[in-house]
Amino acid sequence: MSLRNLILLLLMVIAVHQAVSITFTSRLLHRFSEDMKALRVSGSTTGVRASWPEKGSMEYYQELVSGDFQRQKMKLGSRFQWLFPSEGSKTIELGNDFGWLHYTWIDIGTPSVSFLVALDAGSDLLWVPCDCIQCAPLSASYYGSLDKDLNEYRPSKSSTSKHISCSHNLCDSGQSCQSPKQSCPYVIDYTTENTSSSGLLIQDVLHLSSGCENSSNCTIQAPVILGCGMKQSGGYLSGVAPDGLFGLGLGEISVLSSLAKEGLVPNSFSLCFNEDGSGRIFFGDEGPASQQMTSFVPLDEKYEAYIVGVEACCIGNSCLKQTSFKALIDSGTSFTYLPEEAYENIVMEFDKRLNVTSTVSFKGYPWKYCYKISTDAMPKVPSVTLLFPLNNSFVVHDPVFPIYGDQGLAGFCFSILPADGDIGILGQNYMTGYRMVFDRDNLKLGWSRANCQDLSNDKEMPIAPAKETPPNPLPANEQQSAPGGHAVAPAIAGRAPSKPSAAAPCIMPSSFYSIRLPHLILLVLCLVSTCV
Repeated sequence: MSLRNLILLLLMVIAVHQAVSITFTSRLLHRFSEDMKALRVSGSTTGVRASWPEKGSMEYYQELVSGDFQRQKMKLGSRFQWLFPSEGSKTIELGNDFGWLHYTWIDIGTPSVSFLVALDAGSDLLWVPCDCIQCAPLSASYYGSLDKDLNEYRPSKSSTSKHISCSHNLCDSGQSCQSPKQSCPYVIDYTTENTSSSGLLIQDVLHLSSGCENSSNCTIQAPVILGCGMKQSGGYLSGVAPDGLFGLGLGEISVLSSLAKEGLVPNSFSLCFNEDGSGRIFFGDEGPASQQMTSFVPLDEKYEAYIVGVEACCIGNSCLKQTSFKALIDSGTSFTYLPEEAYENIVMEFDKRLNVTSTVSFKGYPWKYCYKISTDAMPKVPSVTLLFPLNNSFVVHDPVFPIYGDQGLAGFCFSILPADGDIGILGQNYMTGYRMVFDRDNLKLGWSRANCQDLSNDKEMPIAPAKETPPNPLPANEQQSAPGGHAVAPAIAGRAPSKPSAAAPCIMPSSFYSIRLPHLILLVLCLVSTCV
């Protein structure tokens, strides 16, 4: 090897040594150390957090354990893709006797007790009749569509029940308590006049199923907070949700929030309603990739309800001006309500496009635009389309409510009502035929056409309860054709290294990088003598 090449090789080795000898150091700071405390103060505009736990205190270890649990859930993701009530994912509309809402069976407590609860995306709390002072009748004889009595929850008879104290972070009434150890009271007033539920907050287990084939691992007992509804008023005493209400809202106290925090399912759920009154509910369902979506919008800069912004409405192929509005997506409201200006423009255009001579009034029904027909066949009815940002559209193919008389179909009504304020409500009647996905993490509403059996294209999704015959079969729906119905609005889921090659006698071992510079020159000379 020439002297020039030897010098070049020596310079290269020195350069490598200089590069690999550069080291990076960092300090590890405990999150509750004095150094971190100082950093928090210097980097904050409001100063250090109100309480900085003292090392070794109970709060100190509680904060550490809480952080560990959150990290584990972040790493592992959700335990299940979706869950549904242990009695099955089926929901059903029970007609006029039950306020035209959708219901499902759920099991609570140990031993479990079944409740037929109304599904309400417009409120947060799950409550059931409990240690009743003033509750709706629970006897099947009071309701035409029930074949068994409804149940009353008694916390004292459930071995897994616990009272929620006034000091609990989810006790909104804590300030009115005489003692922090006192049981937390709750009072919820709903939008329907004089309709409320009140009682005490309880923690107990909600029995859920993942629909898996291994029955021993299919059932989950999830701890949730629920309302022991001791006193109900208004609509809750006259047939609406007599056996309880399942709040599906965004609040921390909702069952959905609890399931997501426990890492059981993604922070999302879906509702699907069929035209025959049947339906499905899945906790954790994030919907198909092909679904249309729109973002929820805040009210007063807060996301407290499933509110969307409608840019315009179309009747048939005619899109109307001055029909933009905000609306609450609410399965707990039977029908759809629009702000006054949008309502007037839409109903007038709908009336104009119908091939029917005049409107009529049907006694007991609330709608203004109703039409009588002379045959059993419905005339062609224009669709209603709601337009959202980014060219997303929600099409209501059948926006009318059929009216039946003694001789069969007597007429129909355009099933929209004027709202009291400037926020509308898209009720469950306009969700029919869609898989509605409430993505709570990303604050988006998704929708896709579905028959609620195979849930669109997701063939792997369970469509039936884990057990073929649930102990509490859903009552048959015979109320759709009952005359005199009325709208009730209760609540506004590394490569291994390759082997070294035997044909590489000049490869340097990894220990090369720890050799000091004086030895490098000697090593270069050695390498030159062996490699030439």
